[in-house]
Amino acid sequence: MLALPHDPTCLNPENRKPAIGAFLLTPPDFFEHGALVSVLTTQPLGRALDYRAPEGGCHLGAFVEVPLGPRKVLGVVWGAGKGDYDLAKVRHVIRALDAPPMRDEMREFLTRAAAYTLTPMPAMLRLATRAPGLGDPPSMRKIYRRGGAEPDRMTDARRRVLETLAEYGDLSFTLKELAEMAGVTASVVKGLVTQGAVREEDSPRDTPFGRMDPDLPSKELTADQAAGAEALAAGVRGETYGTTLLRGVTGSGKTEVYLEAVAAALRAGRQSLVLLPEIALTEQFFHRVQERFGAKPAEWHSGATMTERRRIWRMVGEGQAGVVIGARSALFLPFQNLGLIVVDEEHDTSYKQEDGVLYNARDMAVLRAAICGAQVVLASATPSLETWANVEAGKYTRIDLASRFGPAVMPQMGAIDMRTEGLPANQWVSPTLQSEVTKRLERGEQAMLFINRRGYAPVTLCRACGHQIACDDCDARMVEHRFLKRLVCHQCGESKPMPEVCPSCEVEGKLAPVGPGVERLGEEAKTLWPEARIAVLSSDMYGSARALKAEIAGIAEGGADIIIGTQLVAKGHNFPKLTLVGVIDADLGLTGSDLRAAERTFQLMRQVAGRAGRAEAPGAALLQTYQPDHPVIRAILAGDEEKFWAAEAGERRQAGVPPYGRMAGIILSGSDVAAVFDLGNQLARQDGPLRKIGAQVYGPAPAPIARVRGRHRVRMLIKAEKTAPLQEAIARWIAQVRLKGDVRLAVDIDPQSFY
Repeated sequence: MLALPHDPTCLNPENRKPAIGAFLLTPPDFFEHGALVSVLTTQPLGRALDYRAPEGGCHLGAFVEVPLGPRKVLGVVWGAGKGDYDLAKVRHVIRALDAPPMRDEMREFLTRAAAYTLTPMPAMLRLATRAPGLGDPPSMRKIYRRGGAEPDRMTDARRRVLETLAEYGDLSFTLKELAEMAGVTASVVKGLVTQGAVREEDSPRDTPFGRMDPDLPSKELTADQAAGAEALAAGVRGETYGTTLLRGVTGSGKTEVYLEAVAAALRAGRQSLVLLPEIALTEQFFHRVQERFGAKPAEWHSGATMTERRRIWRMVGEGQAGVVIGARSALFLPFQNLGLIVVDEEHDTSYKQEDGVLYNARDMAVLRAAICGAQVVLASATPSLETWANVEAGKYTRIDLASRFGPAVMPQMGAIDMRTEGLPANQWVSPTLQSEVTKRLERGEQAMLFINRRGYAPVTLCRACGHQIACDDCDARMVEHRFLKRLVCHQCGESKPMPEVCPSCEVEGKLAPVGPGVERLGEEAKTLWPEARIAVLSSDMYGSARALKAEIAGIAEGGADIIIGTQLVAKGHNFPKLTLVGVIDADLGLTGSDLRAAERTFQLMRQVAGRAGRAEAPGAALLQTYQPDHPVIRAILAGDEEKFWAAEAGERRQAGVPPYGRMAGIILSGSDVAAVFDLGNQLARQDGPLRKIGAQVYGPAPAPIARVRGRHRVRMLIKAEKTAPLQEAIARWIAQVRLKGDVRLAVDIDPQSFY
C-alpha cells in the first residue's frame, strides 16, 4: 500500500519502494563511455529510453542532452539500460550538461510523487527542470539596469522601458527580457544606454546569493513565541523528519517564530524553503526576511524573469542559496541539503495545482521532507481539517500561539441580520455597516469591505428577453469588468467588449448587471462616502503583480480610507490603521455541494476578520448575513475553533469522506460530448478493479462547468476507505480503456474542487 504523502508512515523502509509504474533507482553511480544507460526525458513518452553513455562517461542522475528523432531533448540518467535488443542501433548521449547531477532523494521524490498522483514521469521531470539554459556553461552576459541620466527626449517607448526598470527595483534584465517586458524593440533600449538612462553591464550569468546571517538580532519574542521557536529549532537541529502545525491567531507573530527555525537551519548549514500562497504580493515578508538575516532570499515564482529562474535553479543545486521563498513549484528545485520546509497559510486552496500535474503542495512538502530528513512547519490561524486530523491522530505535533503580539487584541465579531435592514434594491452596504464605516472614517481609521467576487457584476442580463451573456467557449456566464470595459470569462480567460445590444433579441439598452463584484461595490462606496479615498484590490485591476504590491504597500502606510477587496486581502497583509472589516455576503460560500464549504467559509471569514485591529486600536468585524442562525455563521462569531473542527470532523468521519476516507476525481474531456460520455460509461461498466478494494464509483455526469475552452467535460468520483490501495486500483481500472481522438482523461487524487 502506498502511504499518504502527509502520513509519517512514508518514512518506513518498506514504504520507500515506489508503486505504480515506478522508475526504480539502479546502481552503479557512474557509467563509463559506451555503457548502456536509461534516460528519462521531459517528452511525453511515458517511459525511459536507452542510450550509450557519452565520451567521458556520466553519473547516475546526470542531466544530459540526447537525440530523439531529429531533435535534441533534455533528459536525466535514471539508471542502467536494459540491453534486451540490438545494441548496435542504440544512439549515444550527445553530452552531459554542466549541472550537478540530480540527487537520489530528488529522483525518489519525483518517483513517489508520480506514483501517488498517477502522473507520467516525464511530466514530473518537467516540474523539476523549469529553468532555461540548464546546459549552458558558465559565462558572462550583458545586463541592463536604470542609469543615472534622463533621456534628452521622452517617447512612449522610452517611458515604458524606464517604468519597467522602476517597477522591478534593483533586478537586472537581459536585452531581450527588458525589450519584451516593456513592449519595445532592442534599439529603444540601446538608445537609452547611449544616453546614460539605462546602464549596460557585464555580469556572470549565475551568481551566488548573499550569505544570510542567522545570528543577527531577531525581534523580541513573547514567552509563547520563544517556546514555540525553540521547539521548532530543536527539530531542525535533530536533522530528522517531523511535521509541526504552528497554529496562531491572526497577528500572533507566527512568522517570527518560524524564522527562528530558518535560523537554526542556516546554522546547521542546511537550506530552507518557505512556501507562500500569494508570493508576488508579500513585499512586507521579503523585507522582514532581509532584515532578520541581512541578505535577500531567492524568490521563485511565475513573476521572476527567466534569467533569475535559471540563476536560482543552479545556485540552489550548488548550495549557494540558503533560503528560498517560493510558490508551490519551488518544491521541485534541486536542493542540495534541504533541512526545513515552511508552508505558510497551509490551508490555502492555491496550494493545490489544478492544471497539468494535479498535486497538493502541502502534502508534497511533507513527502519531500520525509525523504530528505527535514522538518516541516505548517503555519495557519485556521488549519485545514486534514492537518487538524493528523495532529489529533498523533502524526503531527502542534504549537499554539493564543494571543496577538504586543498590545493588539483579537477583533470583536458580530453579525448584521440582513432580513431586518430594509436595504434598497441594487445596494449592498447595509445601514448598520454604513454607520460603522463612517465612525471609523471620522476617527481617521481605515475600514475594509470584503466580497469574494472579482469584476463589476457576475451576470449580465437582458431585461427584454431574459438572456444571460455566456462565454462562447465555456459553459459559464461572463463577468462584467467595468474597469476594463469588457466581459471576461473566469474559466478560460476569454474576453469581449461590452455589447450595446442583446446578442439574443438585439434590443438596445436593456442589458443590466445582476449582483455585485468588487468594482460595483467600489462604485457604491464612492456614492456613500464621496470624500473618502477608496482602493479596490483585485488581481485583474492591475497591470502586474508589482503594481498591485505597490498599491498594498501604499495602503499599509495609510494611503486609503476604505479598502474593498476579494480574498487576496485576507492573505497575511498587515494594515496598521485598519479597525473595521465588513463582509458584504457572508453566505456566499455556504451554497452548493462542496464537502469543504463549511470549512472554507469558516477559514475565509476568520482570516479576513483578522485583518482588523492588528495595531493598538481595537478592531471589529461585521458579517452581513441572511442566515445568522446557520451553524457555520454561529461558529465564526463564537470563535470556538476547536469545537468547530471537532464537529466538522465528526460529520466527515460519519460520511467516510476526507480526511477519514479517500476520494479521487476522474475528469474526461473532448470536443465530442458523445465520445466523452461513451468513455465514461465504458469505465463505469468495467469497475471491477475498484470494486475489489471496496471503492464506489459515481458518474459519469456532466461537470458543473460542462464546457471549458470548447471542450466538453464529464466527471466521475471514486470514494474508498482510508486504507484502500486506491492508486493501484485506479491504474488497473483506467488501463482497460484506450483514448481515441482528442478525448483526454485526468486523475485527481484528493480533489479539492469539483467544477
